[in-house]
Amino acid sequence: MTKKKKLRHSEYYDLQDCFDKLYAKSKQGDVFTNLMEIISSEENIRLAYRNIKRNSGGRTSGVDRLNIKDIEKMPAEKLVEIIQRKFQYYKPKPVRRVEIPKPNGKTRPLGIPTIVDRLVQQCILQVLEPICEAKFHERSNGFRPNRSAEHALAQCYKMIQVQKLYFVVDVDIKGFFDNVNHSKLIRQMWTLGIRDKQLICIIKEMLKAPIIMPDGSTQYPMKGTPQGGILSPLLANIVLNELDWWISSQWETMLTHSEIKTTAAKNGTMCLSNIYKVLRKSMLKEMHIVRYADDFKIFCRRRSDADKVFIAVKQWLKDRLSLETSDDKSKVVNLKKHYSEFLGFKLKAVRKGGKFVVRSHMSDKAVKRETEKLKEQIKAIEFRKNTEDEIKRIYQYNSIVFGIHNYYKYATDVNLDCMAIQFQINTVLYNRLNRRLKKCGSISRKYIAEHYGKSKMMRYINGEPLCPIGYVQTKNPMYKKKKICKYTAEGREEIHRNLKFDETVMTVLHMLARAYTPNRSVEYMDNRVSLYAAQYGKCAITGKVLWIDEIHCHHKMPLSKGGTDEYKNLIIVHIDVHKLIHATKPETIQAYLDKIKPDKSQLDKINKLRMLVGNPAI
Repeated sequence: MTKKKKLRHSEYYDLQDCFDKLYAKSKQGDVFTNLMEIISSEENIRLAYRNIKRNSGGRTSGVDRLNIKDIEKMPAEKLVEIIQRKFQYYKPKPVRRVEIPKPNGKTRPLGIPTIVDRLVQQCILQVLEPICEAKFHERSNGFRPNRSAEHALAQCYKMIQVQKLYFVVDVDIKGFFDNVNHSKLIRQMWTLGIRDKQLICIIKEMLKAPIIMPDGSTQYPMKGTPQGGILSPLLANIVLNELDWWISSQWETMLTHSEIKTTAAKNGTMCLSNIYKVLRKSMLKEMHIVRYADDFKIFCRRRSDADKVFIAVKQWLKDRLSLETSDDKSKVVNLKKHYSEFLGFKLKAVRKGGKFVVRSHMSDKAVKRETEKLKEQIKAIEFRKNTEDEIKRIYQYNSIVFGIHNYYKYATDVNLDCMAIQFQINTVLYNRLNRRLKKCGSISRKYIAEHYGKSKMMRYINGEPLCPIGYVQTKNPMYKKKKICKYTAEGREEIHRNLKFDETVMTVLHMLARAYTPNRSVEYMDNRVSLYAAQYGKCAITGKVLWIDEIHCHHKMPLSKGGTDEYKNLIIVHIDVHKLIHATKPETIQAYLDKIKPDKSQLDKINKLRMLVGNPAI
């Protein structure tokens, strides 16, 4: 859902066509020397604010102790001015380092830039992403639009079950994000066609931003991209994109002396079987990469090939990207004998009839981690403060269960893993909550009723359902459709074919997104666009589609009475309806009543709004 919203945002601000052109030019191999004009444009800055606002990370403060809440009251034109001025003489403020605890007792460093620097990074990301997407490899799945762990798993399943590749090379990069070579990264960006010198200077400054450590000391990084930075995931993919294509060039895209006939499927996918038949007759080593961020696997047909690829990849990473690998975690795995872990799953090839099929589980670490989470949440339910607090903690418990099921449902034997977790937490559950656990109760939430309502393991606390972790439904991981692409008209049609916007509404939406109301906060300006889109361009009272000069954004609780510019306090109505809400003179009220001619239901809505602003009902 989030990806769809972001996609629509770019359409609101008339930037989608611009991003499409960048993507198309990048596909053609063009170079880009004047990107800062787009990056620093008013529309791109407002789009950046809109995307960051919906990110929970926007509420986290940097070294200046400011977050998204501190700038949303600012007039929109002032925010645009601040960011544009920042681009002219860019010097990032220090990054605040925090340590996030990991299940194994270690910590993961996280760098938090200031909110202004995050807006700058988001502006750059929006423009660089279409350029890079055109150049990224098909089997790179992490931190990319419309891609997920599901697609990476689907690719692994195909390698094992369809292509019969049973030897996998696991290479673990030591502290990847902290060891990215800055000079190499800049050269890779240049190779991709990103050759705007001002932009490159800004990115260099970002990478070298001072880091304020938890103990108060300051570090000046000479390498690495800070985890927590908005731009860091894209930069990480740029670095490892070279690895993807190097592996691909060793087999899949190896040039042959003569042209080999290929066919295309209905979805546009090229059938490479003829090429592979020719390549297998050579002395080349068959290899295929599947990558998610810095976690990747290379599938091979023979053990001898896998051993050679293992050595070659480690050496290539060291020589080409200046990255060290972990000897303890790097190995070659025979999937017919052992499991190989990937993204919290463990995979193996097992015999079924006359062939080998994939068997997958949650990894042992994942089982242990999720079990501890649920145990801690049960303890939290036991030591609730009051009934309201108990309900909140039950909701949190259920959300953990939903998260486990939604992520790990692609494992073929996830039901066994979840039952093992259920068995472990049952002792804690009944020891701490036994007297309060009931087998009967009502389910008000539709999602719970649909997914867990038939389970005999369902239990209730004071009538609230406690979803069973052992009741899970598996799902086959699916490949990403070839058509789906954020930066082509055909691809977008596939993504949001069910959107209800007609051409008129979209036209007005563009105009509204670009229109300014002087001295209004950036929060108000952004929420006004959101409301118009949410109401499908219609007046909330009359239900009629509104043209640009008919739109009024009404505060339910006036600012003079303590109201805010928050989304929930605003409503889009027709200009005449808005005047009727605020009208006090009988003749004025009657004139607008005659003009609008509201029915009883519409009049009730108008009266509710009138009373909120302090006017009597009509």
